[in-house]
Amino acid sequence: MEIRKPLKRHKSLQPFSREHHHTLLLSWKIRTGFHKNIEPERIKTYVDWFYKNHIESHFELEEKYIYPILDSDHEYIKKAISEHRRLQRLFEDTADIERSLSLLEEELEQHVRFEERILFPEVQKVATEEQLKQIDKHHTEVGFVENVADEFWK
Repeated sequence: MEIRKPLKRHKSLQPFSREHHHTLLLSWKIRTGFHKNIEPERIKTYVDWFYKNHIESHFELEEKYIYPILDSDHEYIKKAISEHRRLQRLFEDTADIERSLSLLEEELEQHVRFEERILFPEVQKVATEEQLKQIDKHHTEVGFVENVADEFWK
């Protein structure tokens, strides 16, 4: 059996990978909230904060600076954009909060895994130095600041 070494993430994409880590933690927090029988509205309050403070700008930057590195007709780009739209609808859904949170918990994790394991390695293979510099130029990493107003997951 061949053991493949993980592809080292280019430094221009590393801040996005760190943001993905926090997004995976969001999925874990939602899951933990459900296991602890936390009211969905409490979880939703945190999720709304996370979306406004982290996800919206993350999606925007990916779509503006990373996705165009591959052709807009590329299957991975079509999939990623479709998933972004689906996730945005789930974040914004207020009709059935519990269902939306449950779907978000699962689909966010799948989306991050797709970007990290499939999309980013493909982007990294074809990106020019100039394209990677543009990502650096437009995405300045800010340390993650947690919302500790209601740490329902603890």
